[in-house]
Amino acid sequence: MSFDLTEECGVFGVSLENPSEDIFKFVHLGLFSLQHRGQESCGVAYKKNGIEVIKSKGLVSEDFSDLLPDNTPSSLAIGHVRYSTCGASNLVNAQPLLFSCNKGDVAIAHNGNLPNSDIIKNQLIEAGAIFQTTSDSELLIHLLSRIPGKSFDDTITTALKQLDGAYSMLVINGDTLTAFRDKLGFRPLCFGKINGGYVFSSETAALDIIGATDIEFVKPGEIIFCTKGKIVKREFFATASENTQCVFELIYFARPDSYVFEESVYQFRLKAGEKLADRRIRDTDLVIPVPDSGNSAALGFSRKSGIPFDFGLMRNHYTGRSFIKPGQKKREDSVKIKLNPIKSVIKGKTLSVIDDSLVRGTTSKKIVKMLRDAGAVEVHMYLSSPEIVSSCYFGINTPTKEELISSNNSPEEIARIIGADSVTFLSLGDLKNCLTESNKYCYACFTGKYPIKIEDEYHEISCK
Repeated sequence: MSFDLTEECGVFGVSLENPSEDIFKFVHLGLFSLQHRGQESCGVAYKKNGIEVIKSKGLVSEDFSDLLPDNTPSSLAIGHVRYSTCGASNLVNAQPLLFSCNKGDVAIAHNGNLPNSDIIKNQLIEAGAIFQTTSDSELLIHLLSRIPGKSFDDTITTALKQLDGAYSMLVINGDTLTAFRDKLGFRPLCFGKINGGYVFSSETAALDIIGATDIEFVKPGEIIFCTKGKIVKREFFATASENTQCVFELIYFARPDSYVFEESVYQFRLKAGEKLADRRIRDTDLVIPVPDSGNSAALGFSRKSGIPFDFGLMRNHYTGRSFIKPGQKKREDSVKIKLNPIKSVIKGKTLSVIDDSLVRGTTSKKIVKMLRDAGAVEVHMYLSSPEIVSSCYFGINTPTKEELISSNNSPEEIARIIGADSVTFLSLGDLKNCLTESNKYCYACFTGKYPIKIEDEYHEISCK
């Protein structure tokens, strides 16, 4: 994967009719299934007498699992795996975040980004607000606490109407788990039934692992209140005529065995690979993926082109995903230990190499050199997404426009820069043809046309 962006979080929550010790098993398995969405920190908030929060740096499978309570029944819990898009990389910003305000104790788990948050935050600070974190997720609490009345259910909808940006959130207040997506639906959120209650997740794969049934998708602009295993649905915003769901959820972020935005991730990537095969420069000896996010597209490419599929790169699955590592140097170093060529497969062969995307080009350059050193005669790079020419402000901390290799170079120039014989991207039209409802997606990173006005000063803000 040559994706040098840094994104994404995963959220998971459970509301049961009766307290159960199983709730921590559900949360642990759910977060483990969402680990690919964030490896910087993880946490859980659960209802005991009040709300208790447990956080840990690193992976769910490491210290975090030992911190979860034994023999402690609870009926309400939310969890989070994080990579920071905004907010410093330290434990105070790890989620769920817990606050006490005039609406009671509130815990929040947030996936997304509020692009103009600094403007709102500065206004709140001028009005006397004191922020505990540098995460934009905290804005909701400050807005909520300033709305008259003590009813959380009534005031939360008013607060949400003041937020522009990408947010899929799970919130605990009192005996209620509240789930909602922003009005444009940038980030995914789904839910299903489990053991006399409901479970919520960023992806269906995390619902599958605990045996959830009757899976549904939270609609853009919808808010769901779940109390003791019973749900009430409301619209806090009328559904927009055009949603702007993040297409990179399907291209890269989500697991291939998941459904997001009611689309099969695996089938989408397979179709993208087939479309990419129609754009091939020449037939080669082999089609190989850059694992793992290139696997499905490479299979589709192979089937459509008739070129044999093989694994020419072996991935070490214990290194994590290279794009979810703070700092460019760490991402580059991780490539060296993450991927290793299978020389017996590659030597003397011409290769069609399938990857999901190309951003800065630094990782792709290393991969091409790795394949050349292993004896590849030709290396033709194929990307199952269009050229990324603009930064994203809705949950992906992309490089500046100047750092995006496609914003300043043609595919031919990129091929020379990374040392490949050719570089071919999926066209935007072909990408749209792989989607069931293409009008419901955001393509701003490919077009520079943003669905929400981005204030000029925000373009100068880099996440800490």
